[in-house]
Amino acid sequence: MASVVLSPRDLAGCEHRVALDFGHEGRPGSEPDPPGVQRRKEAAADHRAAVRELLRGIHSDQPGAFVVIDAESRAAERVAATLKACDANVAWIWNAALPTDIEHGRRGHAELLVRVGDGYVPVIVVNHRITQPLKSAPDPGRPPSLVTSPLWGWAPTPDPYRTARPNRRDNLRLAQLTAMLVEIGRAPSSQTGDLRGGVIGVDADCIVVHDTGGMLDDYTEVLDRRRAVAAQQVPTEPRRVAECRSCPWWVKCGPELEARRDVSLVATGNQGTALVEAGITTIDQLAAQRGAPPENWPGSARFDDAVIGAIAWLTGTELVRRRDTPRVHRADIEVDVDMESFGEHGAYLWGTLRTDTTAPDEPVVYRPFVTWDPLPTRDEARSFAEFWAWLTAERMAARETGKTFAAYCYSQQAENRWLLGSADRFAGKPGIPTRREVEAFIASEEWVDIYEAVGDNFICPRGKGLKRVAPVAGFAWRDDDASGEASMEWYRAAVALGGGRPDVGQRQRLLEYNEDDVRATKVLREWISGRAVDEIPHERDLLARY
Repeated sequence: MASVVLSPRDLAGCEHRVALDFGHEGRPGSEPDPPGVQRRKEAAADHRAAVRELLRGIHSDQPGAFVVIDAESRAAERVAATLKACDANVAWIWNAALPTDIEHGRRGHAELLVRVGDGYVPVIVVNHRITQPLKSAPDPGRPPSLVTSPLWGWAPTPDPYRTARPNRRDNLRLAQLTAMLVEIGRAPSSQTGDLRGGVIGVDADCIVVHDTGGMLDDYTEVLDRRRAVAAQQVPTEPRRVAECRSCPWWVKCGPELEARRDVSLVATGNQGTALVEAGITTIDQLAAQRGAPPENWPGSARFDDAVIGAIAWLTGTELVRRRDTPRVHRADIEVDVDMESFGEHGAYLWGTLRTDTTAPDEPVVYRPFVTWDPLPTRDEARSFAEFWAWLTAERMAARETGKTFAAYCYSQQAENRWLLGSADRFAGKPGIPTRREVEAFIASEEWVDIYEAVGDNFICPRGKGLKRVAPVAGFAWRDDDASGEASMEWYRAAVALGGGRPDVGQRQRLLEYNEDDVRATKVLREWISGRAVDEIPHERDLLARY
């Protein structure tokens, strides 16, 4: 296995992908990334650049304390420059490249090496959230589980106000970098510091500190196994996991799984693991199951849902009713809401559709609240304030006329995030609600998640996404390419993020896409409380027929 050298990416995720990556020449991974994957990479690069400049500014009063290794130079030159900076005891080394460890089969780089005592600790920069605020006041009798350090210096301190959001990929990368630093004698000695590492997340407000020394045993076990997988010494086979959505090998694995009717096509994660452990490896076997679930079945999941999902897959059934009569909360005045955001930069569009169910002849009008200033922008506060003022006025008007009111979205997690985030970021600006006002609205019966209603009423074998479910209710999007990933590319052109002039046509495309999303939500909820009872089979019907 001496020739197998793994990057941190090879340590997490699908083992079969690793086997295919190292076992085939001309693998599809050499093809250009799909637009969505490319956009995520660009967003991550933009975030790293922003963090680099933030740190450079913080340490600008200390000449020579913050050194940037030239990312465009050859790999050997980057390694040499990194080691030279280490020899010079530079405090902060950005874009550090470590020598490839051929003997142990590992390579890697760190966005930062930070001087601690007589050595360095690795710090990586990631484009996802790594902490979340405590939901309640800190318990003075319980020591904090999270350790953070400020950006201005390495000063690990227990943090009582936040909790960590663990990420195994990040942990394995930090462990690999720590092991490589130890191997070349650049890690802090036991006399001057523990083996630690850090992560700067998308909020870039602190460094989350990890005990990487405590990770090394687990990391070594993972590394040894993954090297054996890459060397084709451990047999692997395809299995559908979340990673498959963006994996270039899906063109090979997907048909294989379909051909053998693999159970992972309908049951993933812990469910799939429990089924395989019980010897249930095909969709046909799962569809034939009745009675108690297998051992180790996830407690929060209903086993009958998996069985019915398998039957639905075999029979081509899109949805299955749980209830005799599907139900969803309805109101006199109904407002559908859909938000469009651009990565972590903000929400540029709040689209609405107002329906007065007591006046069926009244036009249903789409109304967008939008800013076309490139995010992030202060104009986002203006568009959000206008949206909130309009929504509040509609709620008040309904109450004053004795009518009930409900606002609807599809999967409230995204909308809630930017409702609360906008209230926090723009607090005090004209028309911006307080966080407490937003929280009260979100918690009220006037805010209805149709995604939750779909899950409450139906089993969805092929997923609960709006674009999966709404077509069953008879809705069709005007744009065949409409998707969240595609909208990111449309937005870049709409506001000229890549330079040049804004593309007005893409702005209209985004507005139509957003309008279709709110209209799809309206069609779906009306269908749930109407035709669905006659058009969708009940779960007992499928169980009886198969």
